[in-house]
Amino acid sequence: MLQRPVEPRQYTSLAFTEALLGAGIAGSVGSVGDALDNALMESTIGLFKTELIDRQRSWAGRAAVERETAAWVHWFNTDRLHSSIGYRPPVEFEDLYRHTTSTPALEVA
Repeated sequence: MLQRPVEPRQYTSLAFTEALLGAGIAGSVGSVGDALDNALMESTIGLFKTELIDRQRSWAGRAAVERETAAWVHWFNTDRLHSSIGYRPPVEFEDLYRHTTSTPALEVA
C-alpha cells in the first residue's frame, strides 16, 4: 500500500526562518511548485557539480569534499568571472555597487 508523503505541503523550517531574521536577512519562499525561487540555487549547484564534483573521479573522504568545496566557494566569489555581471567576480561587482550607491549618513545622537 502506498502511503502519503509525511509533509504534503511546502515546509519551511522554523529554526531556519528565525536564523534569517536574526541575521537581518529577508527570506524568499515562493508558492508551492514555483520553480522561480529555486532557479538561481539550482544553477549554482549545477555549476558546483560540473566545475568541482564531477571533475574528481573519487574523493578521499568527507573532509576532502568539505575542504575543496570551501576552496571552490572562495574561488567562485573572488576570482571566477561571471558574464551576467560584466565578466567580473562577485566580490568586485559588490564593491563597485557599494561605491556607486549612495547611502544616507548615520546621525549620531
